[in-house]
Formats: sequence, structure tokens, C-alpha cells
Amino acid sequence: MIETRIRFRHLHTFIEVARHNSVGRAAQVMGVTQPAVTKTIRELEDILGKKLLEKEGRGVRITHYGEVFLRHAGASVAAVQNGIDSLSRVNAGPPVRIGALPTVSARIMPLAMQRFLSERTDSPVRIVTGENQVLLEQLRTGTLDLVIGRLAAPEQMSGLRFEYLYPEQVRFIVRSGHPLLTDTHFDFGRLRDYTILMPPVGSVIRPYVDRYLLTHGMAELPHTIETVSDSFGHAFVEETDAVWVISEGVVTRDVAAGRLRPLPVDTSETRGAVGLTTREDAPANASLDILVRIVRDVTRSRAD
Repeated sequence: MIETRIRFRHLHTFIEVARHNSVGRAAQVMGVTQPAVTKTIRELEDILGKKLLEKEGRGVRITHYGEVFLRHAGASVAAVQNGIDSLSRVNAGPPVRIGALPTVSARIMPLAMQRFLSERTDSPVRIVTGENQVLLEQLRTGTLDLVIGRLAAPEQMSGLRFEYLYPEQVRFIVRSGHPLLTDTHFDFGRLRDYTILMPPVGSVIRPYVDRYLLTHGMAELPHTIETVSDSFGHAFVEETDAVWVISEGVVTRDVAAGRLRPLPVDTSETRGAVGLTTREDAPANASLDILVRIVRDVTRSRAD
């Protein structure tokens, strides 16, 4: 049968010659000699019993028969490549599914992922950003393999293992040029005059914020918006006089660039531990171990 005599090299060579309208250019691209390309094309034409290419000036042009065959040849080569890619995915490393707080996603993960990809583990990676409690629940159910975030309350850590990375505290953030920045002596009570973006009830940093406000005589604030959206927080604070109560890592770059400013208040008492949380019964995963090592290294480099 005809199809048993056609080889992949026939299809590949024909496609390259047709693509470049040149035997010489196709030979260069494929890294073979021109006579080898010409021989392969003649073999294919002999098998098919049809002329696929004709000389035209210094190059070649595809015939009507060639145009018909090219559509099928291209589809065949694409199908073979899809099969190769499928086998590569089967042989890839185990997936790595990471949950990260917004502060970690902005501060740690970009560089960590660059270094992880350079290791060429071939493991598919999924990164989920969200609220700490939600991420920990996904870790428990096996949807995630690792959570990089704040240390949760003891009752939420059953069956989980925490490794400390670095401390992080809450900041009161405003836009550059905010009226509160002009006060010679900052009056904390003036916060009541402005809209406050607060972490939601149930979020890992909310108890730190509530205790801090209570100790400063601010048990209640009249104008608050609860949000976990850092994109909304950035946009709203830059465009209004709102005050954003947020973990400092989320706004590190904005503060460094001068777009946002922390209010001059000591919030060191809101400092909490950020680290790696995994399941105690998690199966071995070499790719995950590599990522954990990289996150440790990136964290140390950020601290230096």
C-alpha cells in the first residue's frame, strides 16, 4: 500500500520545501544537503505518482496536486507532534500545587518560580492566591500541596506542619500626598474621618488588627470596607483618601516607588510568622521538595 512506503522524513521535507519555495532554503533549515532534499522529494512523488513541485525561477512552486497533499501532510505531522507532546506530559514530574497569600505572591513567588523552572523538573505548576484560612482548607483536602502564608491559630493546625520563614507586620497605608501625612504630630483618632479598608473577619491578620485598634482606643470605625482584593485595594487607595490596613509585603514595591506611604505609627505588635505549611501525611514529592528549598533561599536573599 502507498501509505506504508511514506515516511515521516518525506512529509517533513515536502512541508519545508513548500514553506520556503526553495530546496536550498529547506536544506539549510533541516541541516541536510540539497541533493538529499531533492532525492526525498522525488521518492515521495514516485510513491504518490503525482508531481508535487515544479521549478520556478531560482526556486520552486507547489502544484495543484501538491496543494491538496500539503493539507493532509501538515495535519499528519501535527498529529505526530501532538503524540510526542502527550508522551512528554505523561513522563513529566508530579504536579506542584501552591497556595500563597497575596503578600507572598508579590514578594516571594516571582523569583522563586524563575528558579524553579530553571531546574527543569517538568512538573506542571499551579499557583492559587487567596485568604489564609481558605488555602489551608484546600491543603487539608489535598487540592493544594503547599501553603505559603501566616501561621494559623493552633486549632487550625491539626495534621499540618509549619516551617517559619520570616516575620511580617500590618501597615496602615495611604497614597502619597494624603492629608494624614502632613500632620506634624500624627493623631491616630483622625482615622475615623476616613474610609478604612480592613481585612475581613475570619482572615488570619484580622485578630492582630482588632487588638491593635482596641489598644489605641479605636474599638469601632465608622467607615470601613472589608476586602481581600489587593487589586481593589491598590486602585482605591491610590485614587481616594482611604486608609488601607494590609500586610506590608503586599505594598512593598509601591512604598519603595513612592506611590504609597505607611502612616507614621508603630505596628510592630501586629508582627506574625509567615512560613511553609504542609500536610503531615503528604506523600513524597521531589519537585515540591525542590520548590521548598528554593523558597527558603529566596526568602533569605530578600532578608539580606
